[in-house]
Amino acid sequence: MDVQSAPGIDTLMRIVFRTDASIVIGTGHVMRCLTLADVLREFGASCIFICREHPGHLLDLIRQRGYEAWPLPAGEGHFQKAGKSAHAGWLGTDWQTDADQTYEMLGQQAVEWLVVDHYALDIEWESRLRPRCRNLMVIDDLADRPHDCDLLLDQNLGRREQDYCDLLTPSAHCLIGPQFALLRPDFAQWRERSLAQRVTQKPKSLLISMGGTDHSNVTGKVLNCLRTCDLPSALTITVVMGPHAPWLAQVRTQAAEMPWSTRVLTGVSNMAQLMAASDLAIGAAGGTAWERCALGVPALLLVLAENQKAGAEALQKAGAAVVVQKVDDIGDALVRIIGSGTPNVLRRLSQSAASLVDGGGAARVRQRMIDHHV
Repeated sequence: MDVQSAPGIDTLMRIVFRTDASIVIGTGHVMRCLTLADVLREFGASCIFICREHPGHLLDLIRQRGYEAWPLPAGEGHFQKAGKSAHAGWLGTDWQTDADQTYEMLGQQAVEWLVVDHYALDIEWESRLRPRCRNLMVIDDLADRPHDCDLLLDQNLGRREQDYCDLLTPSAHCLIGPQFALLRPDFAQWRERSLAQRVTQKPKSLLISMGGTDHSNVTGKVLNCLRTCDLPSALTITVVMGPHAPWLAQVRTQAAEMPWSTRVLTGVSNMAQLMAASDLAIGAAGGTAWERCALGVPALLLVLAENQKAGAEALQKAGAAVVVQKVDDIGDALVRIIGSGTPNVLRRLSQSAASLVDGGGAARVRQRMIDHHV
């Protein structure tokens, strides 16, 4: 469908995203907003990002993807200010200052949509920005604070609309569940090919991905643990890290010393292809979990943050992944999956994962935004 045939889309529609990335926050919030921006741009929208210049910000990447990126200063109190929200320190300043700075940046003409993806922001910030936007959308995973929005997206398995019933204004609409997971189109494109190859019980290729920053060096701990495991001699290991990951050099040194062929990739643009070529993944229970599900990649999940716990447990309950509580347990988990003698364990994990996510979530969210706009 071209821009002219898309109902309700104005080629001059401005959509502004307020989100951040950093060494502490990670890259996931910005990356999923970029995915949504990409599908909106296909229908003629003009997307702008407002991000604070925290260490590890992704402003340059956003610009490389063809979007305007307006910086907010990091502030002297970066990650130190306390607040009523458990993640208030992620903002790097108080919410009033952030709201005032964002308000001024938006100018006098209200934008069509303001999309907020930030655990440190809530109803007070959103209400302050209401005069600067015709519609407001919140992307959340926590259901732990009130919001003033028109649309709320929570893409997590196990989340229910009732979880937000006391946190939203009566007119707000909810988009709940992994059918709305914000995945780039290439995951849908690689899905059929990836699912067709899920026939092996003995993995030949292992993918390790702990998020864009991995500030606690979980990747290095996983590699150390794997050295004690009885894995196929022909196994190949691919490690994916962000270009700003603080432990990148050390992980590269470890990879060169592994008993299996191990490569470390950074800043990859073909993650869907890498996942599709993997027989098994070890990864964080964050947004990349939905990417693995879309491609039916069996996975061991490590919970790296409290806000990942519920989603990881829901995936395990659905038979779509195996949750590992700590890195030292990886060896035992691998034995259960590939050394138990039980046939088709990997295939069952793959089928359950693929049934949850089909890769079309971003298009569904875009359509809901269009419908609401109309």
